[in-house]
Amino acid sequence: MELRAEINAALKQAMKDKAADRLSTLRLINAAIKDREIAMRGEADESPLVEADVLAILGKMVKQRQESARTYEEGGRLDLAERELNEIGVIEEFLPRQLSDKEVDKAVDNAVEQVGASSIRDMGKVMGLLKSQYTGQMDFGAVGPKVKDRLAQQG
Repeated sequence: MELRAEINAALKQAMKDKAADRLSTLRLINAAIKDREIAMRGEADESPLVEADVLAILGKMVKQRQESARTYEEGGRLDLAERELNEIGVIEEFLPRQLSDKEVDKAVDNAVEQVGASSIRDMGKVMGLLKSQYTGQMDFGAVGPKVKDRLAQQG
């Protein structure tokens, strides 16, 4: 089933179950997707939102909530931190399984080989390939330094 259809089905089920917190999070997801669609209307190519775009939106939402939860915990607002963590749980239901460190390392090695990367100048190509194949499955902020280290070893 397409990811957006899955989200809408979950939204309808949350309404039936009267699960207010879950429903609220699912509505936030739909709003973020709609916002992205509206923003894309002004762009030249006007291509429709694809699965990778939705995964990127969900990944960004998780990151935002992790940062908020951390801030709330530091400020002693554990109730708000818990709410953010609950939202993360709902959002992550729609994300693919995160790759382990070993799997990430293997993916980086494969991408370097596929692109034929030989120096740090090829980092953009490697990251582009990884993003096209593993959107939603790895944290690209953490993968960037790994790619850089891998390419520095070669160069």
